Amino acid sequence: MKIKNSSDYMESLQKIKPNIFYKGQRISDVVNHPATAPHVRAAAMTYALASQIEYHDMATAVSHLTGREISRFTHVHQNVEDLIKKVKLLRILGQKTGTCFQRCVGFDGINAVYSVCYEVDQKYGTDYLERFKKWLIFIQDENLMVVGAMTDPKGDRSKGPTDQPDPDQFVRIVERRSDGIVIRGAKLHMTGAVNSHAILIMPTMAMDEKSKDYAFVGAVPIDAPGITMIFGRQTGDDRRDKMERIDVGKPRFGAVGGEAMIVFDDVFIPNECVFLNGETEFTGSIVYRFAAHHRANYGACKTGLMDVLTGAVSYLCQIHGSDKGSHVRDKVTEMIHLSETLYSSAIACSAEGRPTASGAYLVDTMLANVCKQNVTRFHFEVARLALDLAGGFIATLPSEIDLQNEDIGHLVRKYFTGVAGIPVEDRIKIGRLIEAMTGGTALVESMHGAGSPQAQRIMIFREGDLSNKIKLAKALAGIPSPKNV
Repeated sequence: MKIKNSSDYMESLQKIKPNIFYKGQRISDVVNHPATAPHVRAAAMTYALASQIEYHDMATAVSHLTGREISRFTHVHQNVEDLIKKVKLLRILGQKTGTCFQRCVGFDGINAVYSVCYEVDQKYGTDYLERFKKWLIFIQDENLMVVGAMTDPKGDRSKGPTDQPDPDQFVRIVERRSDGIVIRGAKLHMTGAVNSHAILIMPTMAMDEKSKDYAFVGAVPIDAPGITMIFGRQTGDDRRDKMERIDVGKPRFGAVGGEAMIVFDDVFIPNECVFLNGETEFTGSIVYRFAAHHRANYGACKTGLMDVLTGAVSYLCQIHGSDKGSHVRDKVTEMIHLSETLYSSAIACSAEGRPTASGAYLVDTMLANVCKQNVTRFHFEVARLALDLAGGFIATLPSEIDLQNEDIGHLVRKYFTGVAGIPVEDRIKIGRLIEAMTGGTALVESMHGAGSPQAQRIMIFREGDLSNKIKLAKALAGIPSPKNV
């Protein structure tokens, strides 16, 4: 069944039976379980927008493989316009959900693997790209959600994959058969894993020649035999699980992206779904291109979240009666400035995108790293300003159980009232929203998603073309440079 809208998406999830655990208990229905349902609804928004006239052009694309209309989240970028439309779509989705809508990792994995498969085939005469195209056409035609699985546990970080005391700290091939490969290991922090349809498994780092068993790319359904998922905890999950709607802050959507650990216990991948198998020299390109696409995304989706946070604290200041203060306006202006500066980074690295040898477009990698580096600062500064303006009551609010209590509820209403005419529930709801968007897992994901800040700084320095900058300075200063430099 081709998924056409959010209802179809939810129905499709109830037809598969992945092996998922949360707090030691098996989850049999991700659509309705209180831990996973908010994340399902956030991902469902990506399907909903495609059916709305206002967003249809951004949320859909024409497949270069079939000529059929597809979800943009299954598309291989064909030009700069595709890259820019993606950025605009992600900001809107961030505004509408206030959280992660989870389809970007698989989306970026598709684009990275596609371009690298072409180059492997060119060098070795393999047929990886044709295999990948057949798999991708199926994903596009059915409009499936793909989780991109890249981050390995890594064990002892001072050691590479083959030097680990436990070789399963990086996902590896444990058997090569005539009809496919068998893999073992785990991937951590996998956004949207429990409510996806398929897993695209990629290496987590550039591999050396002795790491051939770790140098593979493959795809499997999330309910394939041997796969177990353990759903992670998030800030405020007890409030969510107990259905404390007001105290959750974002009762409809999840705190972050619904991350899970995916364990592969001797999982079989047939040859038709193996897209790299031991060609170690190409693993770095996959990670590099994936990271560039994903870091560009953060300048869009996080801008959408920052838009919501700016609106939330502005409304709270209206409730407090402080919105006319010059200091309030100055801080809100700074929040807007930071948001738009970040968004301009996402647009810039997209506008400067170039085609790879395969024809698929890649963002400007230097600017993508600058974009993500800005996320690790600007989002935190916007959160700091929001908390500055909101005041301390966010940290000390009584629970909604107190608000509804017959004996003390009237006291909560009396002493948490703001400007006349605005219900106290509104003040509490908007305060809880700010709490949810500035605390715990929400900002950790901004810091470490798509790679830690140091990962971007390494790439920025590497791509900074420092020798050319030195030449420019020496030329203006009249200092001759050796002709062979």
